Amino acid sequence: MSYMVQKKQTMKLWEKGIETNKLVEQFTVGLDREMDQYIAAFDVLGNMAHIKMLESIGLLEKADLDKLLEELKKIYKTIENGDFIIEDGVEDVHSQVELLLTKKLGDIGKKVHSGRSRNDQVLVDVKLYLRNEIKEIVDLIQILFKTLISQSNKYKEVLIPGYTHLQIAMPSSFGLWFGAYAESLCDDMEFMRAAYKVVNQNPLGSAAGYGSSFPINRTMTTELLGFETLNYNVVYAQMTRGKSEQSVAFGMASLAGTLSKMAMDMCVYNSQNFGFVSFPDEFTTGSSIMPHKKNPDVWELLRGKCNRIKSLPNEIMLLQSNLPSGYHRDLQLLKEIIIPYIYDIKQCLQLSNLMFENIKVNDKILDDPKYNYLFSVEEVNALVLQGVPFRDAYKQVAVKINGGNFTPDKNIKHTHEGSIGNLCNKEISSKFNKVHNEFNFNKVDKTLEDLLM
Repeated sequence: MSYMVQKKQTMKLWEKGIETNKLVEQFTVGLDREMDQYIAAFDVLGNMAHIKMLESIGLLEKADLDKLLEELKKIYKTIENGDFIIEDGVEDVHSQVELLLTKKLGDIGKKVHSGRSRNDQVLVDVKLYLRNEIKEIVDLIQILFKTLISQSNKYKEVLIPGYTHLQIAMPSSFGLWFGAYAESLCDDMEFMRAAYKVVNQNPLGSAAGYGSSFPINRTMTTELLGFETLNYNVVYAQMTRGKSEQSVAFGMASLAGTLSKMAMDMCVYNSQNFGFVSFPDEFTTGSSIMPHKKNPDVWELLRGKCNRIKSLPNEIMLLQSNLPSGYHRDLQLLKEIIIPYIYDIKQCLQLSNLMFENIKVNDKILDDPKYNYLFSVEEVNALVLQGVPFRDAYKQVAVKINGGNFTPDKNIKHTHEGSIGNLCNKEISSKFNKVHNEFNFNKVDKTLEDLLM
């Protein structure tokens, strides 16, 4: 096989005519080819913005720009249709896109890399990918939030036991339970918003981390790609590789904490010893030897996946431990760490919503006399309202309980903000909507639509 034929089959942006040892090549490429499928569309968008900027400063002819944009839009459509592949012997998505352009347009395709490095190319691809994934995660959070609020309102009159130390404590309600996790999502959204602000800054033009001698216009690519601002300092722009992923990981870990606690509650509430909720048979699984079993496998797997996601920030921090400034190949591993977990968190949100849409609530839980002591505090408070000092009232009720003479009054009269009788779901929804609107996704969507026109 001639060298020229071999060269066509092994496209590397850094290729100098020396064939790499196969084991070294396999080890250094790693899972990049598989992971790069997730960022392929964003590589095309980054290319489009970059070459528009190159034309504006005279490094591309207008005719060449038009040809390149036409081909890039075709590649983008191929990716959207699921037909894009990274060919055997091609190292990564950046090489594949440039190879396709060069095959179609010849030397014109070789001009797209002027004024940048593969370092800032992958940086902008990953940031665009993470920005898009945050949007998809937030959209799924919003769907789950609305379901939780709806169920909270629907079951606000259904009382359940509240627990401290896993001991029966005070009356709660399904209205409070669903609403609690809805409000937890509000704070998770704050973490995601913070991650979005970190991610939504343009690193393109930082090249290998030290800028370029070309008179590139970084403000132009920032506007074309819909970024909120730039990572101005070119050294710091490279330092955001890992920091961006870590910020998203913190947001995902916060969200995973909410979902894993919620899943644990569901595993307990669904058990026969509690019997607070149930699910249709098609949402549970069975046992290989016990015909009666209806296992909450969805919630158990969801709990396990989310507990793994909570470790994600630590894994990313450890990967970057003691790395000096500048690019290092260690950072390539970030994609294979975070991309699978992004898939998992989205799946967990979808399944949580599906399960809650089909939940069956037991509205007779407190008919069981074992829950009578839930109302001891209500009895104490009633005495206090009659003028009895709190400590004396506490002792009077304790004497009744110890003597087996306590008869509960199950008429709940909670009225303060956020209590059984005043869930404040409208206020919680307002809190959620406020942070959701701060993302301003519509601006980004419109900018990218314009870029693809």
